[in-house]
Amino acid sequence: MSETEQSLPSKRPYMLRAIWQWCMDAGLTPQILVNAGVAGVEVPAEYVKDGAIVLNVHDRAVRDLDMSNDSISFSARFAGRARNIFVPVEAVVAIYARENGQGLFFEAVGDTADAETAAPAAADESAGESVDEESGSETPRRGRPDLRIV
Repeated sequence: MSETEQSLPSKRPYMLRAIWQWCMDAGLTPQILVNAGVAGVEVPAEYVKDGAIVLNVHDRAVRDLDMSNDSISFSARFAGRARNIFVPVEAVVAIYARENGQGLFFEAVGDTADAETAAPAAADESAGESVDEESGSETPRRGRPDLRIV
């Protein structure tokens, strides 16, 4: 890898913002799959299943959404209680549309590349149930997401 390639910023935050915007423009519900075990992740522990949590990041479900190059932060309601959420970008495993499962799956932190991959099988059951921040109710997943590079 050349010195120029090493100094380039990660593509992950840019891809997260792009897929989020694509979902919003298409009238879909963007969700992120987060590895809750990554240092710095602040999510409601009671909703973490198998070390992961699925978060609805639609602008109707969150307040003060900030998707910077380093982190995603917002406020959302869980079972009627407002909670502040903080997710370092490297903790995001996938971003996809709830309705059709289309989106991106990212390689785990520490892998040799920061590339995106079309490997939905790695996330098949790790997300457990998702929480609808608007109503606070848990909704069972409808099959495995169909994550692919868009």
